[in-house]
Amino acid sequence: TGQVAVDAVAATAHFRLTAGQIRRAAGVAVTQARLAGEPLGAGHLRHGARSVNAGGLERLAVRVRPSVTFADLVLPDPVLAQVRELCARARLRDQVLDEWRMRPGGGRGRGVAGLFAGDSGTGKTMSAEVVAGALGLDLYAVNLATVVDKYIGETEKNLERIFTEAAGINGVLLFDEADAIFGKRSEVRDAHDRYANIESAYLLQRMETFDGLVILATNLRANLDDAFTRRLDVIVDFPVPDGGQRRLLWERCLGDRVPRADDLDLDFCARAFELSGGNIRSAVVTAAYLAADAG
Repeated sequence: TGQVAVDAVAATAHFRLTAGQIRRAAGVAVTQARLAGEPLGAGHLRHGARSVNAGGLERLAVRVRPSVTFADLVLPDPVLAQVRELCARARLRDQVLDEWRMRPGGGRGRGVAGLFAGDSGTGKTMSAEVVAGALGLDLYAVNLATVVDKYIGETEKNLERIFTEAAGINGVLLFDEADAIFGKRSEVRDAHDRYANIESAYLLQRMETFDGLVILATNLRANLDDAFTRRLDVIVDFPVPDGGQRRLLWERCLGDRVPRADDLDLDFCARAFELSGGNIRSAVVTAAYLAADAG
C-alpha cells in the first residue's frame, strides 16, 4: 500500500483475525480508501476487519451498525467512566494479558464481560451500541424469544449456538433482559429446579471460556446470581436522570430541525416530568407527529 501513516496493529488490536482474514481485511480497507480518495486510516482498517466477519450470528441475533458515540450519551461522569473502562479492557487485552502476563486463572478465557443495570429507558442498550461503535465493531443483540425454550436442555443448546457463532465474529454480544437467562440458582424442590440449576451452571462456564465481548443488560440487577456478578469485569448502574440531565435530554431529542413555538418551556418539562431518556424520546417523537399533523 506504500506509505501508511496509521498504526494498523493499534487500530485493530481488539479484533481476533486469522492470517487469511487479515489479508482480505487489508484489501477491503485499501479499496475503500482509494474509492474515497483518502489516505488509508484507522476507520478504513476497522471497516475492512468488520467486513470479513461471518454472517451466521445474524440468524440468532439482530445486527446493529452503531450510529451513536459517547457525545450522544447523557450520563453522570462516573457512569461514563465505567463505560469507557469496558472499551479499554477490550482494546488493551493483548498488552495486559500477554505482555504483562496478567492472565486470569481457573481456565477463564480472554473475554470481557460487563453488566449494564438500570430501569428501562436509562440508556443501557444505547451505551452498548456506543461501546461497539467506539471499538469499530458491530453490535449483536440477542433476541430472548429465539433463545429461551420451555423444553429441558433446549435453551442451553440455543445459547451454545450463539456463543459458537460469536466466537468467529468480531462483534459485541448483547443479552438484553439478562436476568431471564442468568438468573439466581434456586433451591431444588423438583426436577425442573434441578435442570434449571444445571443450565445456569453451564451458562456460567460458557461465559468464562468465551473470548469475545459480552454485555448483559438487565432491569433487575438483584435477580442475577452472585456467581455471575463476581465474574463480571465491569458492573455499571444506570441511574434515572436528574433534572439537569432531563433538560439536556429534552434538548438533544428535539434537535435543531424541529420548529419550536415561542411558549415551549423545556425547563418546565424537565422539572415537572420525572422521565427516563427513553420516555423523553418517545414523548418528543409523539409531539412532533402531533405538531406536523396540526401544521
